[in-house]
Amino acid sequence: MRFTTTSSVLAALGLASLAAALDAVQIVQQIAPDATSCPSPPGDCRTAAQAAPFIARSMHAFGVGCPNEMASVVALMAFESVGFKYKHNVFPGRPGQGTANMQMAKYNLLYAKAIPAVEGNVTDIASVDGLPDDRLNWILSLVTPDEYNFGSGPWFLTTQCGADVRAKLQSNVDDGFQAYMQCVGVTVTDERKAYFDRAKKAFGVV
Repeated sequence: MRFTTTSSVLAALGLASLAAALDAVQIVQQIAPDATSCPSPPGDCRTAAQAAPFIARSMHAFGVGCPNEMASVVALMAFESVGFKYKHNVFPGRPGQGTANMQMAKYNLLYAKAIPAVEGNVTDIASVDGLPDDRLNWILSLVTPDEYNFGSGPWFLTTQCGADVRAKLQSNVDDGFQAYMQCVGVTVTDERKAYFDRAKKAFGVV
């Protein structure tokens, strides 16, 4: 599926002011410039055109409408998934880690519990501690269909990071991104910053 009209899609994203210039696919493509094609069969890989509709819907579903926040979330997902090529941890191959947000297994369990269509599968699992690898990977498989895979970033920001992180993102995108990465548990490397800089440009934020 591709967005059919620029204005309606960006309005749903909270980006009506950018509607004349960009559509959601173009935004995602600018952030992940290598996401133009996938091998056959595609496996985990999704192109920007394939990912964009699900990203847009997820931003709306989780109430992420501020361009600063959206730029930060998409930059993180694009970096972690290597331009949407992967939805599970390839190196070092950590069981249960994945989605476009490349979340650890404990977060994927929480995410699964937050999805009405999925939660029934994990109601009896209180923690990932001590679970065998195949069980961890099974939980991951519940949240990696496209409609959930690309929602992991907005979900994490809105449920696992405090209101102070979102407030910082909304007031100053650079300081906010630092706080957001601290919440994720990583540092802002040059590679992460490259994705973030492209995201700021794509979303028209400074």
